[in-house]
Amino acid sequence: MLLVATLISLLIASILFFLLGSIAGAPWVPTSKSVVRRMLSMADIKPGEVLYDLGSGDGRIIVMAAREFLASSVGIEINPFWIFWTKVKVLLYRLSGKVNIVWGNFFNQDLSKANIVTLYLLQHTNEKLKPKLKKDLKPGTRVISHVFTFDGWILEKSDHKSRIYLYKIP
Repeated sequence: MLLVATLISLLIASILFFLLGSIAGAPWVPTSKSVVRRMLSMADIKPGEVLYDLGSGDGRIIVMAAREFLASSVGIEINPFWIFWTKVKVLLYRLSGKVNIVWGNFFNQDLSKANIVTLYLLQHTNEKLKPKLKKDLKPGTRVISHVFTFDGWILEKSDHKSRIYLYKIP
């Protein structure tokens, strides 16, 4: 009975956090693994670089960055269900020293250690995020967005078919 109550509570909390995530940044929509791989390839990740994924969802980007591209990665996620799910994947893939997941709103997190930032948010969220990225990120940091762009920023690379856009902080 306790297990059922716990699962129901987790489900209700996840629904509430899904709604909060939609308001705070974007709803969770999974990015295909092929698009994730393309995003990470376009970023030209060097082993040991630090990747931050804003709104990391189920952790597919941060896990692939660590496993296939040898980057250290940090996911920032507001939904506790996805935090739990990602932590399970990190344990299963034995990536505890390479992948970190932070529970919180990415607008309130320090992003200054990032060499690469990935995101799949909404257009208005990207626009709202621009001042924070300019303030927190060092020059040369790569910002890779899936689907939505950063108006006024100079596009370094793009894959219009996959709707991936790469920018560098000046």
